[in-house]
Amino acid sequence: MAVPLLAAVALQTEFRLGPQGRRVRPADPAWPHLCCAGYAQVAAQASDLAGELSRRAAALQAVAPRLRAKGAAAVVQALLENDAVAASSRLAGMSDRGLRRLFERLVALGAARELTGRPSFRLYGL
Repeated sequence: MAVPLLAAVALQTEFRLGPQGRRVRPADPAWPHLCCAGYAQVAAQASDLAGELSRRAAALQAVAPRLRAKGAAAVVQALLENDAVAASSRLAGMSDRGLRRLFERLVALGAARELTGRPSFRLYGL
């Protein structure tokens, strides 16, 4: 569905203001052209993001055999299935400390990244 794609570009100034710098309304003849340009711009961004996420997922799967923790396979699967995984979540029966250490190892190997930038309640993802 393309509506969420257009919603991402709808707040940009170039989209709200037409080529002449004035506000464009749906009845304006320039409206269809702006919508098409917005769809094209956001579709290209979505394609780039999909490529980046597939490269990160491949890197995570390449690193997975090097992990020695008991629940490493479940953590890798959780990272592949979810946008973000909390370091305090209960995965594969691992303790909070063990899970934090596993995530730190994944970050050190470049297979995952810390998304929040905070010292506590960290979220990790691709």
